[in-house]
Parts: sequence; structure tokens; C-alpha cells
Amino acid sequence: MVSSRPVHASLLLAETSSSPGASHLGAKLIEALLPASAAGIIELLSPVPPGWGGTLLLGLLHSIEIAVGATCVGLLIGTCGAYGKLYGGPVVRDLLAVYTTVVRAVPELVLILLLYYAGTDLINQLLTAMGYQRIDISGLAAGIAVLGFVQGAYSTEVIRGAILAIPQGQIEAARAYGMSPGLLLRRITLPAMLPFAIPGLANLWLIATKDTALLAVVGFFELALATRQAAGVTKAYFTFYVAAGALYLMLSLFSNLILGRIEAWSRRGMPSIKEAR
Repeated sequence: MVSSRPVHASLLLAETSSSPGASHLGAKLIEALLPASAAGIIELLSPVPPGWGGTLLLGLLHSIEIAVGATCVGLLIGTCGAYGKLYGGPVVRDLLAVYTTVVRAVPELVLILLLYYAGTDLINQLLTAMGYQRIDISGLAAGIAVLGFVQGAYSTEVIRGAILAIPQGQIEAARAYGMSPGLLLRRITLPAMLPFAIPGLANLWLIATKDTALLAVVGFFELALATRQAAGVTKAYFTFYVAAGALYLMLSLFSNLILGRIEAWSRRGMPSIKEAR
């Protein structure tokens, strides 16, 4: 009766090494095993069941959704926070200083655990105290809110630095013409600060795409959790984690291409670095 147990390639090579033509047989064995291994990897990563490629792509889609939402929330908080730190009263500036300091000092994983569990529980307690029923908060909404809150602290400092980099003569000239604060923001401040803010905000976007993996610890389904599930079921840890790394890399490369075009658009009319030299 032929045994159904798999024979390791190294054992076969060891056996054949003691017989004539061992090198030839070893080469034949490697040639036979490599196509089988490649076929197995392709089957594992296939988007069609029983492959797990579709699961990984779905997790990547959820990661992108969270990163986009968190970046938008972070930009909104960052713009308001930057203006508050620059033009707000003493109380506003102090509160924003505490916010940016605490968020940037505490590890993001700790903040995610704290805000995700404590935040949702606090909302339900408030609803109960007001006479309303408890609600189930969407994992997507909670993930966007948590990461957006974290991103907002970093965006505040990036945008504040970009506003400070604007030549003050432009701000003073706009005020001399009698522009209102809203018109000054729309016509002068935002367009003038973009070239200085985009490199920092681009880095925050790339960080947000990686920080989505931290949401796996709270059970939200995204690329990191999808990879862990696939690797746990198939035991092909190396294959799936390399595939996840490749997906993150492709997302970063595509993001760099888009962000480079946005930065070039924001610097239109400005002298290039080569011309400045």
C-alpha cells in the first residue's frame, strides 16, 4: 500500500544523493516541485473560492474606505484646529494644545482601543440617560471616527505650519483690501498654503492606510484581519502576508502617483526648485 504522507524534498534529495546520477535526479525533482508550488500559490490567491484572493481584495477595499474617511475627518479637524491655534482665544489655544499633545504622545493602538470601546460605551450611556435606546454603532463609522480623531491632531500641526509659511505680506494686503475672514481663507490662505501643506498631508494619508491595520485588534474586517484569517485557515502564513505587503505597496505607489500630480498642480505658477537654484 502506498503511503499518502507527503515526502519532503530534502529527504528525497538526500536519498538520491547516494545513488548514481544524483545531481540529475535532484534537478528533475526541483523542476517538478516548483510548478506544483507555483500552482498552489495561484490557487490560494485566486479571487474565486476556494482561493482567498477575493477576501484580501475586500479587506483592501475596507482599508481604503476607512483611510479616505479618516483623512477627510482629519483634514476638517486639522483646518479648524490650525485656525484655532493661530487666531483663537487663550482658552481655545490651550484646549487645542492639550488635544494635539495628548494624541501625539499616546500610542495610536492605545488610543484606538480607548476611543473604540470607551467612546461607543459613552455614547450609549448618554442615550440611555436621555431616555433613548442603545444603538449598535457601525464598525466602519467607528473606525473612521477613531482614526480621523487621531489624524486631526497631526493635520492641525501640518496645516498650522503651512499657514505660517505663507508670506505675511499677502495676508496683510488682503486685510487692507477689506476681505472678510471667510473670503481671506478661501481666496488667499487655502491656495497659498497648499504647496507647503501637501507633502505633510501626503505622509499622513500614507500613514492612515497603514493605521487601518490597527483596527484588526477591535475585530473590524480590513486587509490585516483578512490576511490573518486566510493564513490561519490555510497555514500559508508566508504566502498571505507577502501578498498583503504587496497590496499595501501597490496602494502606496498609486497614492504617490496621484499625490505627486496634486502637488504639481498646487505649485502651478511657482518657480521650480531647479529654477530657484
